[in-house]
Amino acid sequence: MPAERTRVAIVGAGPAGLLLSHLLEAAGIDSIVLDRRSREEIETTIRAGILEQGTVEILDSVPGSRARTVGHRHDGIELRFAGEGHRIDFSALVGRSVWLYPQHEVLKDLIAARLAAGQDLRFGATVDRVEGAETNTPRVIGMSSDGEPLEIAADFVVGADGSRSAVRNSVMGTRAGAFREYPFAWFGILCEAPPSSAELIYSNSPNGFALISQRSETVQRMYFQCDPDADANAPSEAELWETLQARVPGTALIEGPIFQRDVLRFRSFVAHELRRGRTALVGDAAHTVPPTGAKGMNLAVADVILLSRALQALLLEDDERGIDAYAEAALRRIWKAQHFSWWMTSMLHAAPDAGDFDRLRQLGELRSVVDSEAGRTYLAEAYTGWPLQTEL
Repeated sequence: MPAERTRVAIVGAGPAGLLLSHLLEAAGIDSIVLDRRSREEIETTIRAGILEQGTVEILDSVPGSRARTVGHRHDGIELRFAGEGHRIDFSALVGRSVWLYPQHEVLKDLIAARLAAGQDLRFGATVDRVEGAETNTPRVIGMSSDGEPLEIAADFVVGADGSRSAVRNSVMGTRAGAFREYPFAWFGILCEAPPSSAELIYSNSPNGFALISQRSETVQRMYFQCDPDADANAPSEAELWETLQARVPGTALIEGPIFQRDVLRFRSFVAHELRRGRTALVGDAAHTVPPTGAKGMNLAVADVILLSRALQALLLEDDERGIDAYAEAALRRIWKAQHFSWWMTSMLHAAPDAGDFDRLRQLGELRSVVDSEAGRTYLAEAYTGWPLQTEL
């Protein structure tokens, strides 16, 4: 059968792929979006979500977005160490905020909006590879949801298909990316309880790190540092609450039934190439960061803003300057985010081989941040998000 035809083939129906299709449609560029998962799987896989102010402003253009109405605006976080809490006041320091709005809720909004707009969105479609990445008509090869061979010819192919990207090989070839695996992980729980704190608490204690986060008025998300090989099913509920309480001294956590638990490994990755010919990577296909800095989905949105501008110039004006500049422009923000995520992680977590010097130096670093307006401002600026670059 002859290949189907579209202007942009987008592999991956996560936040990056769906937002890109929305922005392209607004410019009059059609696309096909493919994802191996079902709609139900995408919408029910619970993911964290701290949205930078710039991300929320972009989502405002999506019909039906609930980020502002259902999401919770947070004007600061608390750094807790040495038995004391220190509030980082985002509004006072940089005049910006973040919104607590889980990623799966963002995806529900985007999927509903794209389907209502008539988007060609194909769930259950498996993509094996991209052929002809450096030609003017790259082709996506795979299998449809009903098991039939799939071939889509496009003017451009975008890999927004996550950390196990099928598109990445077409861009990077056999080259490996820059990669770091951390010697610890987060043990995460979801529990039925009211919030223990109005804002997130990042706690560095002698007993180890913990993050007290939220999901809603009745469901809370909490984490503590653990071994990457920890068994999520091994501890009892009582043991989990004992660990969490011990790691947030000075705060009485509100306990409730735990209905989900998992172990989240820490990895950093940046692809050596973000674009090859008429194929490019965005989001987790291009990079991953530790969750400590809340940068994952926000970094994907920043990629998409740049790439959508470049594709509009390429496909509507035959201007290649934007797409030629895409990778370098995206990497500037990616590496800033990698640094911030690494910095937050190293400042708050204890390495397995850490000694007294490391522990005391870490406390000195935390005091250097909270005792300095410049230090607090840097943290607030990076956490709430640097201005989004819209021009290449």
